[in-house]
This record gives sequence, structure tokens and C-alpha cells, in this order.
Amino acid sequence: MDQLNQPFKLKTNGFEFDISNEDISEADFYRISEKGFHLIHESESFHTTILEADLAAKKFKVESEGEVFFVEIKDEFDQNLEKMGFNASAGKQIKNIKAPMPGLVLEISVAEGQEVKKDEKLLILEAMKMENSLKISTDAVIKSILVSQGQVVEKGQILIELV
Repeated sequence: MDQLNQPFKLKTNGFEFDISNEDISEADFYRISEKGFHLIHESESFHTTILEADLAAKKFKVESEGEVFFVEIKDEFDQNLEKMGFNASAGKQIKNIKAPMPGLVLEISVAEGQEVKKDEKLLILEAMKMENSLKISTDAVIKSILVSQGQVVEKGQILIELV
């Protein structure tokens, strides 16, 4: 299917819209600051600010004229994955956290059975006299911790198993 003819799906605050490239080209966008935009569409003027942006997930928190909108954009690829029963934003499931380099475990910040959220600190690994915080890249549950504080680990060694 031609990308130019395939509409984007835009979800915001419980509503879903199809937005075509033609719709986008008919709107006038003007950047007024790093995160601020002025939009003119069908003779209406809107001041808009991007409050938060997750480009990988194509999700945004946007303020326009005093209202906050949570916006998710799905392109042709996302829509096709959804039709096949896959969710593009779900990503790859991680089973283990491995040491990215040899080092010394200085601190363990989680416990077995604990639920952790994306970007939460798991442990601190000292390598080459630098402290490196290892963070989780997705929401998960800690199945088991295979190292202890003060333990020396090798690159690629499994530190934590996830459910």
C-alpha cells in the first residue's frame, strides 16, 4: 500500500482520527520556541506546546489552548502490526540483565519479586574507577538476583533474571 495514501491513526484522550498526508500539508505549522508551535488549520489558530515526547513509542503529551492532550500516532507499519496481532510498542521481552563490562557490584537497588518500572535503577557497577547505574529498559518483575554486593563480575555475566 502506498505510504502517501495510507492515513495515520491519531489517538487522543479517548478519540481516534485518521490523518492523511494531505491533511498535514493543508495545515500551517510555525515553530515559535523549542517545544512551542503555532498551527493554522481551516482558518483557526492554535498555540501548542509539546510537554513530553516519547519518539520511539510515538506518544506525546501536548498542551493546546489550555487543554492537555495525550497523543499516540500510528503509521502504516504500526497499523499493519496491530492487524496481525502484534504491538510495535511492546518491544522485545528481556529475560536477563547482563554485565555490560567487567566490574565490581557496589549496590543492588532491587529485591526478588519486586516490580520495576522502565528506567528504574537496578544496581551500581564500578568499572575502571567509575560508577555505572544499570537501569531497566522496560517494566518487569525481578525473578532472581544472581550476584551480591561486593562481588566481581565478568562482561556478559547474568546479574539479574526477570520474569
